[in-house]
Amino acid sequence: MNGEPIIRCSGIAKSYYREDLEIPVLQGLDLEIPRGGYYALMGPSGSGKTTLLNLIAGIDRPTGGSLEVCGYALNDLDDDQLAAWRALHVGFIFQNYNLVPVLNAYENIELPLLLSNLSRSQRRERVMEALRLVSLEDRMWNYPRQLSGGQEQRVAVARAFVGDPDLLVADEPTGALDARNAEEIMALMARLNQDLGKTILMVTHDPKAAHHARFQIHLEKGVLDRTVEVNR
Repeated sequence: MNGEPIIRCSGIAKSYYREDLEIPVLQGLDLEIPRGGYYALMGPSGSGKTTLLNLIAGIDRPTGGSLEVCGYALNDLDDDQLAAWRALHVGFIFQNYNLVPVLNAYENIELPLLLSNLSRSQRRERVMEALRLVSLEDRMWNYPRQLSGGQEQRVAVARAFVGDPDLLVADEPTGALDARNAEEIMALMARLNQDLGKTILMVTHDPKAAHHARFQIHLEKGVLDRTVEVNR
């Protein structure tokens, strides 16, 4: 970590509305995360973990406060600008993989690169490197239905970082995996952080997964409770 904040949350608030009823989820949250950090967001159900992740990733918008990520003030971007920003700066890893079933592993990983200006040969070079990093060169032509859950998640991880984003966000990345596959995914994410310098923000309820992060951010009822450095 070089100390430069890649994420700055200042007084972030988020409420949802059901008719005239306001349901506050985040309440005046302040948070800074340095570039190259690996942070786990933890807390009980309803604490606001996934809401905060979605705001930082530009999937949702705050109802109060200011949010700066990767050098951009997200509050100032319109929907089209926000979509373009996400494509360039953020890689997503989901609990249920979110692979396209009619595309094979190679094509799923290549998908985000189709929005770039890379040539076909440049895209292939990126995809092959990603396949090597997740040890799936021998499965590149397999479709999701032909892969195990652990292999599907490795494809999803490769797809998340193939475009060289500044930030990787992961929402319960081990939630659908058994213990062995979960450990492999966590080891892979640790490599992305340590060897490639990727900033990772991960929502998890699993203490074993959270232990792979460098810091744990604990939320409680929409406010920052504490941040704990992980001692290995």
